Amino acid sequence: MSRFWSKATLRCEPYVPGEQLNQPGIIKLNTNENPYPPSPAVVRAIEKEAANSLNLYPSPTADQLKKRIADLHGLKKEQVFVGNGSDEVLAFSFMAFFDQDKTIRFPDISYSFYPVYARLFNIPFETVPLQEDFTIPKEAFFQSQGGVIFPNPNAPTSIYLELDFIEEIAAQNPHQVVIIDEAYIDFASESAVRLVQDYENILVIQTMSKSKSLAGLRVGYALGNEDLISGLTRIKDSFNSYTLDRLAIAGAEAAFQATDYYADMTEKVKITREWTISALNQRGFTVLPSQTNFIFTTHETIPAEELYERLKESGILIRYFNKPRIENYVRITIGTDEEMQQLFHQLDQIIK
Repeated sequence: MSRFWSKATLRCEPYVPGEQLNQPGIIKLNTNENPYPPSPAVVRAIEKEAANSLNLYPSPTADQLKKRIADLHGLKKEQVFVGNGSDEVLAFSFMAFFDQDKTIRFPDISYSFYPVYARLFNIPFETVPLQEDFTIPKEAFFQSQGGVIFPNPNAPTSIYLELDFIEEIAAQNPHQVVIIDEAYIDFASESAVRLVQDYENILVIQTMSKSKSLAGLRVGYALGNEDLISGLTRIKDSFNSYTLDRLAIAGAEAAFQATDYYADMTEKVKITREWTISALNQRGFTVLPSQTNFIFTTHETIPAEELYERLKESGILIRYFNKPRIENYVRITIGTDEEMQQLFHQLDQIIK
């Protein structure tokens, strides 16, 4: 530790992302990226913007992108906020809506960036234990002092919470913001976006990193009532007016126009997910119900850490979390059919 570090730096416990091994032949099933490329229209839009406009600052408001997102969700442009990936949008949300003297709540098994942000911004938090089946106990989120945040579907468990449950949580927290982190919602049943018109305290955050195949572009966005969006904008403009660069804005706008392309890609991932679950069950795995582009699973005899290590030795990366209650589970991203077949080939060598 450096003697020059601030108190905020000292209390940080940084988020640890999935491994990124720069060696040929690696099959990456550990960071929930989309196995398919973005729409060719996205690539063309980025190339055009790179050729013509990089000498100019990007739009600080990205109004045209906001309008496309708003139209897609049946909202007004003023109900949309865009940022440099959903992680930045989440960070701004913690600053905009959670106070340093009021305790917020999120699940104990959830996106591990939440406690990182809470400690960074000195926000007290309470982790709510998931139930034995890893579902969210909705009543435990009622009457929160400082606010509520959770992913839906949850990560890393992959389990989806029905919207009537979310509506109850929002109704039971009328004076606090309830943030729904929907990174994987396009692989699930229904978004909570339709609730933002009825509940002024609901903020929905989505990303283009998963279903839109744009993890390398870093575009995330929030949807909510105009007061919430105004609060996010106030934080952004006090931090960095230009959080999205020109290439990101151009690529994101093109992606939101390529709806048929992405609907097909998402369906391919969901089909692969279902036969992957079946194949895992046949090999002695228990798989939690998934409405994401990954599965969370445990084997009846082989420890999760051993599975992770042995697959890594064979050139396949999956995610292992050495944490209480889930230390015998692994998270496996859904890849292409060919990648999943290679996974099963290696698993058969391990299990035999």
